[in-house]
Amino acid sequence: MLAVGAHPDDVELGCGASLLAHRARGDRVGLLVLTGGEHGPQGQSSRISEQEIAASILGADLFWGGFEDGAVPEGRAAVAVVEAAIRATGADVVYTHSPRDSHQDHRCAAAATLAAGRHVRRILMYETPSSIGFTPTVFVDVAEHLPGKLKALRAHVSQVSKNDLVDLDAVQAQARYRGFQARLLHAEGFETERFAWDLAADTVSTDFPQSQGIEYADARPASR
Repeated sequence: MLAVGAHPDDVELGCGASLLAHRARGDRVGLLVLTGGEHGPQGQSSRISEQEIAASILGADLFWGGFEDGAVPEGRAAVAVVEAAIRATGADVVYTHSPRDSHQDHRCAAAATLAAGRHVRRILMYETPSSIGFTPTVFVDVAEHLPGKLKALRAHVSQVSKNDLVDLDAVQAQARYRGFQARLLHAEGFETERFAWDLAADTVSTDFPQSQGIEYADARPASR
């Protein structure tokens, strides 16, 4: 699978625990970061090294898009970079930004990923603090992997401990809230452009009380 982010720390914020869940079941994880975040606090050099450490914590192969922070392009150039990452990883699941976002880089990253992933069967869009009107419909149970997500976020020292741009307490509270929505303890929530669900491949519990529903091993739609 492949996760696409516009800047260092975007992927960890949006779906870091889900990536750890993928790794726990043996999936290869790729992480494409489109810019080096050079216009953020501490500059590019520290943010690149922070992202490398975070990717190592996630067990992810790290790819860089090479675009300027604040200027992720619309159109073919960005699409080609995401296409190359999809080919390199063989991804059949792709995570990216929600297109409804106040940051232009996030919007362009989402548009490029949706275009590049037009043949991918599962595309999930994550939230960040700049998302607008985010309404998740698919949730991943991340109770076991929330500590690993927080560890990966702490690798982004310039954002977490030096400038308080990432609030780890808020990250935990968000995971609890999404978990409440999904009838879980902790969850990450996603909007989806496309989510093909292979029921034959899903493992289900056959030993559960009559009053409980089926437990799915993977991401599950929200209850209505």
